[in-house]
Amino acid sequence: MDNQLDGAEQTELAYQVRIENFEGPLDLLLHLIKKNEINIYDIPIALIAQQYLSYIEAMKELNLAVAGEFLVMAATLLQIKSKMLLPVEETAEDEDDGPDPREELVRRLLEYKTFKEAARQLDTQEKMWREIYSRPAAPHEEAPDTDEAMLENIGLFDLVDALQGILNRNPGKKLLEILPDNLTVRDRMNAILEALEGQESIGFEALFEASCHRLLIIVTFLALLELIRLRTVRVYQAESFGPILVSRSFSLVPDPAELDDSEWR
Repeated sequence: MDNQLDGAEQTELAYQVRIENFEGPLDLLLHLIKKNEINIYDIPIALIAQQYLSYIEAMKELNLAVAGEFLVMAATLLQIKSKMLLPVEETAEDEDDGPDPREELVRRLLEYKTFKEAARQLDTQEKMWREIYSRPAAPHEEAPDTDEAMLENIGLFDLVDALQGILNRNPGKKLLEILPDNLTVRDRMNAILEALEGQESIGFEALFEASCHRLLIIVTFLALLELIRLRTVRVYQAESFGPILVSRSFSLVPDPAELDDSEWR
């Protein structure tokens, strides 16, 4: 039984996705602000710091490589929290209580949000130009459904939220079944692509319906992130607050089987 557990742990630790390839610490803060419907000018630092640290722990559990900049931001949040807990001396000379410790963080968030929105607009413009001056589709490529309004607003942390819901329904199943020795990110990538074969899209949760084992769920999630990084698949919502959908991308991408094995370790 111990050998089975050791093998499972080795499989789980054999591959990591680098988070900075997707989003950074400011993206996580903006995600938390949006999720909690918080006024960006009046951030409850204690709440956000607690949730931020919880996300870091969750990402480590999912075997996502947490970059140093995420830890620096965590330290920054804790520093701001400690400053806000210090008693304020009520003096006649300083009636405005001094500068808000959150001021610099808010400035960085607003600046980053502005640049991110500008990048999104440029990306939208690029897609419009590609449609106007598009090349003929290759025989094996499918034309996108232009009638469907697709919202490209799904980020890494939205996926982590969705995955946590799936994991919470499958708690702690580590030794209830024997895992195959060939459980790898590449195998799960191929399984996802097979599931998408002939399908316009499938639901995010459908990728994990047959994955009652916690480790299999995590490896499948890592495989999905790798396919997103390679631009082989994309995730989106067909309507605001609708279910997360997964579909094949329409750009030419390398076949996972043709990639060097070193890229999967």
